[in-house]
Amino acid sequence: MDAKKRGVHVEIILDKSNRAAKYSAGDFTAHMGIPTYIDAQHVIAHNKIMVIDKESVITGSFNFTKAAEEKNAENLLIITSKDLAKVYIDNWNAHKKHSEEYSGR
Repeated sequence: MDAKKRGVHVEIILDKSNRAAKYSAGDFTAHMGIPTYIDAQHVIAHNKIMVIDKESVITGSFNFTKAAEEKNAENLLIITSKDLAKVYIDNWNAHKKHSEEYSGR
């Protein structure tokens, strides 16, 4: 959320569990003005990635939550490769195509 406040373009795809939760990550991001999408085509949207500047891919088990940062045993891999970043971007766009825009509750 700090990145959004700094003017970084941020978009997020979450799974359908975010529609049912009392106040979900989807509600939080949508209310922050971050374009938020729900991928209901899959049981779980379990991808945990960030692509930065179309060049760096961040992936692993890390959920990008406070618990993941402070309490969990997680792994995170940063790969710098424009070619690999394009593969991840193309995959993200394919999921975005079948996702629905979410504006929160």
